[in-house]
This record gives sequence, C-alpha cells and structure tokens, in this order.
Amino acid sequence: MVAESFLEESMQAAGVIFGILDECVGTYQDLVKPHLWSQFDFERDRFCSLHAATWCGGQLVYVPRNTFVERPLLIQSSLGDGFTDLGHTLIILEDGAEATVLYESSSDAQNDHGFHCGGLEIVLGHGAKLRYVNFQNWGRNVWHFAHHQASLSNDAKLQWTIAALGSRFAQVSQQVDLNGEGSESQVNGVLFTQDRQHLTYNTLQRHRKPHGRSDFLYKAALQDSSRTVWRGMIKVDPGAFKTDGYQRNDNLLLSSTARADSIPGLEIEADDVRCTHGSTSGKVDEELIFYAQSRGFSRNEAVRLIVSGFFQQILDRITLPSVRDAMGHAIAQKVRLGN
Repeated sequence: MVAESFLEESMQAAGVIFGILDECVGTYQDLVKPHLWSQFDFERDRFCSLHAATWCGGQLVYVPRNTFVERPLLIQSSLGDGFTDLGHTLIILEDGAEATVLYESSSDAQNDHGFHCGGLEIVLGHGAKLRYVNFQNWGRNVWHFAHHQASLSNDAKLQWTIAALGSRFAQVSQQVDLNGEGSESQVNGVLFTQDRQHLTYNTLQRHRKPHGRSDFLYKAALQDSSRTVWRGMIKVDPGAFKTDGYQRNDNLLLSSTARADSIPGLEIEADDVRCTHGSTSGKVDEELIFYAQSRGFSRNEAVRLIVSGFFQQILDRITLPSVRDAMGHAIAQKVRLGN
C-alpha cells in the first residue's frame, strides 16, 4: 500500500495537494467531503460494500482552479506476500486544471499471494484535463477487485489508460459519467493474460448531457489457458443529443485453450446520436509468422513482433514516451518462448 508521499515545493505553493487519503480527510475535510464516495453505490456488489466499510490508506490528488501540473504525479502501491490492500484513490481537478497521474501497483515478488479490494474516484471540473495511467502488475496469486469511476463536467477531457498484466483473478468495474455538455473521454486498455489467469472488466460510458464524446478501445492478448471477459455498455440518457459514443474490444488468442468473451451493448434513450461498437477475436496469422521468418526472424521473435504490433494502436495514444516504452517492453516480455 502507499506509505508516504512527496510533492515539489512549487506545486505545494500553487495549492496542489498530493498525500495519503486517510490522513488528508481530517486536514482537508471541507475539500474532500463533497467528493469522497459521491459516485459510489455501496450496494452495487459485496466487494464495493466491503471496500466502503473497511478502506484505509490510498491517495488524494487535488489540483486547484486553472493550475497546470507540468510533471506527472506518480503513485506506487506495493503488496507484500499474504497482505491485503484496501486503498482508495481520489483525484480532484478544479475548473480549468490540468494534470497527469501515473498509478503503478505491483507485488514484491511475482508469485506472491494477496488480496486487493480498492476504489478510484475521478472528479473533473469545467474544462479540466486529466491523463491517468493505471499499470496493474500484481503477483500471480493476488485476487484483485476494484471499482473505478470518473465524473466529467462541461468541456472536461479525460484520457484513461489501463494495463492489466498481473493477478490470479481480477474483477474490475470501470465507469465514466459524462455529466457535462461537451465533455470527452478516451479510455484505452491493454490486457495480457497467461497460465490460468481470469480477468473480468465491466465498463460503462454514460452520456448524461448533449454533445458528449466517448472513445473506448480495449485490446487483449491471451496465452496458455487464460481467460478474459469484457462487458461494455454505452448508455445515452434522455436529452443527451449529439452524443458520439464508440467502443471496441479486440482479442488475440495465442493458444488453442485461451478464451475471450466480449459482450458490447448500447442503451440509447435520445435522438440524433452516433453510437457504435465492435469486437474481434482471432489467432496469430501463420502467414504473418512465415513472412517474418523468411526475413530472418525466429518464430518466437515473429510472434513477439506481431503481438507488439497488435497493441501499437493503443501505445500510440500514450503521450508520455517513458510510459509508452515501459508498457511495450512489459508486453513483449510476456510472450512465452515456444508459443
């Protein structure tokens, strides 16, 4: 779990707050209270209720009105063998604020056991802009449950990128509420599974006001006997005309025993909207492997090259070179020899 925090003096002087959440609740009660738990339905499922009742630790990020945080804010969460993490993250950007937040979660060792039941709330004011990257690489025996929600006001912009590489079992709910007119969200997901991993992601793009735009792209590569499940929904409320919503999920099966289930959905209650979705699943094309081998690549190098190319569309959306390179390297290292 997060144990300490550090923020440059210039950012502190500008009113930016970056600290451990359960410590900040008392110090900044008037600021935190209106937003903490404002988006959570405690009765949604048992894990949401458990997190709400037992949370501790976590992080608070607060950026005042019209403040630009130039350097990325980095949050690192580590889980020891046999430990439990119940941390909650709250990110608040006031009107016109802009920031980049990187969240890395990992275990001390690859084979560690553990239990994570966490939550994330993102609140963006009018015209605020946030780039949020969540890199999840828990140990192979960690059980991972999380509820992630974002609320966007008028003309707010959110770029949200997740990379899910670790855990034995994961069940994550990810919801973006476009509550303001002209708000925009771009959600990107990279999933890579192996052994008997099972990752389930339930996503919702909810348009509540007119002229909102949401762009959603998840890509998953699966090897061994692993499995992914994605349930995605675009919901357009009455009166949210001129909505532009898109969602897509592509799956690359690297073994005959891997399984990917994609369940996209649309629920539209307004006229004059444009909402589309799509999903694909398939194996690595043997002709592509042969072509690469004919140019001197080994079979394993060819597969690595194809898998990296499969994810390139998402990697190209990441504006931070260091994050883009680290994510690409992690994906390439996951491709097992002999596949």
